[in-house]
Amino acid sequence: MSASSPTALQLPQRHSLVSETVRSLRENIEAGHWLEHLPGEREMCELLQVSRRTLRGALDELQRLGMLEVQGRQRRRITNQAPMEEVVPTKRVIGILTPGSFLSMPPPIAFMMDTLRAKLTAAGYEVRLHAAPGCYTATPARGLKQFIATHPASAWLILSAEEAMQRWLVSQKLPCLILGSAVPGITTLPSVDADFHATCRHAGTLLWRKGHRRIALVLPDSHLGGDLASEAGLREALEQVGGAKMSMLHHDASAAGLCRVIDDSLKSTNPPTAYIVGRSAHVLTVLMHLMRRGKRIPQDVAVLARDSDPILECTSPKVSRYASEPKQFAARLITALRQLADHGSLSTPTVRLMPTYVAGETI
Repeated sequence: MSASSPTALQLPQRHSLVSETVRSLRENIEAGHWLEHLPGEREMCELLQVSRRTLRGALDELQRLGMLEVQGRQRRRITNQAPMEEVVPTKRVIGILTPGSFLSMPPPIAFMMDTLRAKLTAAGYEVRLHAAPGCYTATPARGLKQFIATHPASAWLILSAEEAMQRWLVSQKLPCLILGSAVPGITTLPSVDADFHATCRHAGTLLWRKGHRRIALVLPDSHLGGDLASEAGLREALEQVGGAKMSMLHHDASAAGLCRVIDDSLKSTNPPTAYIVGRSAHVLTVLMHLMRRGKRIPQDVAVLARDSDPILECTSPKVSRYASEPKQFAARLITALRQLADHGSLSTPTVRLMPTYVAGETI
């Protein structure tokens, strides 16, 4: 991994402005994250999550201190970089590993991460958020090994961990907690997630009671534990009530791909009369595409959202959905991460929070 990689950055705390950005830049320069020149201002603003005005004030201060030099239109050159030393673990560092930047997170997840940073920092922990897409590949072992070795932490929070990543985390006995569910067969990986098994079991029974006998579960292609638990929960519900057929509609997470699988389902001999849709953004695509195909909701077909998002509160018809409380998730994550950072283990390694069913107008 190159020394200029954004994954190695320590982000400035959100309550600070220029002075905190100066501190963050100095620490990253002294740690060798940039060797000769700083990236361009636009890239720096995205990496550090600050405005261009704040960044320029911090850069001017570092230039005044003699750490940076500007010649004409060239990038800022680093003139006073401390020699790199062997990385030594810091006792109370908590790392957060994600496949994308803070700005790409869904609003509920972004709220949780912001709350985590604020509460843990106030409690004396140092929180470092790393966007490391290179660790989220089909074969992540090499990337993960290199990344973890150069970014020591007392505890890790891992987002969006699929099966290959989970198996590596277990094999390395890393002090970590995943925001999500462990896949079947992995029983020793601590996790905090919504109870998707119970959610989809409730959803299946609810739709059956409303007369639906052909129910589709719409999910992106993935190996996430929560999606596998959703399938198992719905299957269990429909097997118990009897007389209902379940179909799985997997898609590539693009709008076009999602519309294709919906079209294919509508063309089948006995199309679904109800769709349970994972990922709140995909709910909007399914609703709009069904209506585009002339389907009345809920008279012709029902749509039920497995996940929630503030935008679903603004739709017409109002979406029937399951809603988790981000504050509750954040509180459980904070408690678990503090225990993991201080003691290296958790008294309750698996936490499942049951979402609340929010009645709407789409079923």
